[in-house]
Amino acid sequence: MILPIRAFGDPVLRKVGKNIDKDYPELQELIDNMFETMYSANGIGLAAPQIGLDIRLFVVDVSPLAEDEDYIDIAGELKDFRKVFINAKILEETGEEWKFNEGCLSIPDVREDVKRKETIIIEYLDENFEKHTETFSDIRARVIQHEYDHIEGILFTDHLSSLKKKLVKGKLQKIMKGETDVNYKMRFPK
Repeated sequence: MILPIRAFGDPVLRKVGKNIDKDYPELQELIDNMFETMYSANGIGLAAPQIGLDIRLFVVDVSPLAEDEDYIDIAGELKDFRKVFINAKILEETGEEWKFNEGCLSIPDVREDVKRKETIIIEYLDENFEKHTETFSDIRARVIQHEYDHIEGILFTDHLSSLKKKLVKGKLQKIMKGETDVNYKMRFPK
């Protein structure tokens, strides 16, 4: 089932997510719905707060980037990179900071350069509640960091300079009022 994506200004996007256990109600259905919602919006990541749940769950699928010529050198790694992250905790961020133009399904029509470290070590549970500690670099680390921010109540716009924040303020206010045109299901703040 395709769920409405919460728009900028919804209070749930600012909540730090709570850990869940394997008895979380209808967890597999929720995960399936999150992937379906993400795909219907042409996204490569989606966090539970974006669908109104303040829990530590996000999904990523960067396989569409395997076709992008910018990632031809890592296409093999991207091709099957579809993961579920439950109760994730980034343990370490290392390497040079690099800028990348980010966007967000909750903040349509706003894209800005964000600096992030190039490599992360993250501990998480998969959909079977098996524990993993893994290292990711390149665009995979970037997508995970972006979605991880969501479960920490952080949006990519929080990483912008004061000047950039002022420049996008008008667009953000329009999004909060529902004055944006998207081709996916959205729920705007009241």
